[in-house]
Parts: sequence; C-alpha cells; structure tokens
Amino acid sequence: MSRYIGYFGTYTKEESEGVYQFTLDTETKEITEVKLAAALDNPTYLTISNDNKNLYAVSKEGEYGGITAFAIQPETGELAKLNNQASKGSAPCHVSVDSTNSQVVTANYHTTKIESYLTNDDGSLKPVVSVIEHEGSGPHARQEKPHMHFAGFTPDNQYIIAVDLGSDRIITYATDNGNLKEVHVHKVTSGSGPRHITFHPNGKFAYVMTELSSQVITLHYDEKDGSFTEQQYISTLPEDFAETNDASAIHITSDGKYLYSGNRGHNSIAVFQVDQESGLLTFIEWTSTEGNWPRDFVLDPSEKFLLVTNQKSNTCTLFGRDEATGRLDLLQAGVKVPEPVCVKFLGE
Repeated sequence: MSRYIGYFGTYTKEESEGVYQFTLDTETKEITEVKLAAALDNPTYLTISNDNKNLYAVSKEGEYGGITAFAIQPETGELAKLNNQASKGSAPCHVSVDSTNSQVVTANYHTTKIESYLTNDDGSLKPVVSVIEHEGSGPHARQEKPHMHFAGFTPDNQYIIAVDLGSDRIITYATDNGNLKEVHVHKVTSGSGPRHITFHPNGKFAYVMTELSSQVITLHYDEKDGSFTEQQYISTLPEDFAETNDASAIHITSDGKYLYSGNRGHNSIAVFQVDQESGLLTFIEWTSTEGNWPRDFVLDPSEKFLLVTNQKSNTCTLFGRDEATGRLDLLQAGVKVPEPVCVKFLGE
C-alpha cells in the first residue's frame, strides 16, 4: 500500500476537539489530511482491533470517565460512534483490546483501577465485568498511591498485564470471560516508575519503560504462569543529561530486532538493537523528535516509517526507518496536530 490511515488521540484542554484522522503517503513520504474524525472530550489514548473494524478511545463526559467504541468505515477510515461505558471519576489513561476483539481493558492513572469489558458482535461495549482497585506507593513524590498506566494482553492472550507507576509493580492477571484474577506480581526497582510494557514477538521477552528513572527493563517472560524475571536495566538518556525527563512510549519491531523508546524532556527517540538469543539491548543512537514533549510514537504498518507526537508543541514528526540498521532519518517536521498524545495506524 502507498497510503495508510491513522488516528491521533488528544487532550481537549485548548484547541483540540477529539480524535483526529490523518494519512501517511509512503510515496511522497509525508503526513497529510489531518482532520477531526470524532468529537470527544480528552480521548488521550486509542486502540484499534486487529481486524480494523473498531477503534476504542478513553473519554470523559462531565463527571464520568470511561471508553467509547467506534466502528471504522473500511474505505475512508471514518468513525461512527457505537456506544460508551463510563463511571463516575477520571477517565482512564490507557486502553487495549485483545487479538480476537472480544475483550477490552483499561488502566486509570488517577483512580488506581483497571477495568475489563466484553464486546458485542459489532464491537460495541458491554457493561464492565471486572474492576480491580490497587494499593501501594513508592519513594518518589509522584508515587503517593498506585498510578495504573498500562493494561494490555500478553501475546498469547492468556493474561492481562497491568503496569503501576505508583508502586513500581507489574501485575499479571488471568482472565476468564472478562473476570480478572491476580496470579503474579513483579516488583521493579523502587522509584523507577514503570509506565508501559511491550513484548518481543517471540513471546519470551518483555520490555518495560520506566517513566521516573528513564530506563528500559529487559524481562524474561514465562508464559506458563505469567511471571517475569529481570535481565537488564539500560538508560534511555545520555550520561550527562541532568534536566527533567519523563520517559514515555516503547515499541519493538515485528521482527524483534530493534526497540524504540521516547524521552520527554530530552525530546528524543532512543534506538536499541535486540539480541535475539538473550533479549538484551544495545544502545544505537538518539534522534531528536524536532518538537517538545514526545508523548507517543508508532511504527507504520510497513515499519519503514516512524511517527512521533510532540504534545507541547502541537506537532507530529515523521521519520524514515532503515530496516537494516534501525536508525531514523528525518522526513517531515512541524506537522500541525492539536494537543497530540496517542497515535495509531490501521493495519494492512
């Protein structure tokens, strides 16, 4: 394909109005046609079903926070609202859908909860099935209570992994028809503030981005019981960088050879090579995101491009990706996007 459709999740505190749609033209190597796709309050994080039929967005409606389900028009990418599920309190900060599009799970930074939903045949959401509240804290000033920042599915769909920035824990839940049961807890270094996790395509390794200490943790994953074993901590920053940095997103290529992580403050993408036998990381380079506060980034479906959202400069930046070396080359900077947070592509 020469054109890929994608979506931006945004804050709507200033000029943004909701979820925005855009097009990546792989021939001209540019982002075009940025336009409002769905008016929604603070749809900061999005996820798309594997079959490209549904998009789920965290959302806020008055005093209620939850998720909104959309149907995706296959030719144009236009969004049609199906329904939403919400409860009193803050909106979640993360949402994931399993590979069969039968279960959706959210993580809530403010309320300490993760919530599980089942879907109807059209992708709309049934009422919440399971709500888990967490306890705990950490030594950092931002760790006064649990702050659930990620909830998503293991590659085999056997477990849900919740990442708690507030108590430095990675929690594994078994899921039975939407009902969650804790089966394992892994404690990382105190004060590191784990934010997001991604899995190697071989299912044996996982990588956790720590927001507060700006590190990537390499973990061995045991699919038999959902447990993790630490193998490596590696910094995402230069040794001489002394300013504030909040590490953000983390993604790995589908061949498992390269891993990318985002730095808010240093305003860069850190590139790592992955050892296929051990899973361990070797640093390659930092690339400036040409904007302020890179909250998220994504590889396009061909993985020849990488797109970054710069939240505080209201822009996105497009890079070309060398598939042989993993390195990034700037193609397009300063593309206007209001208050961008999350970015996702429709698959091929």
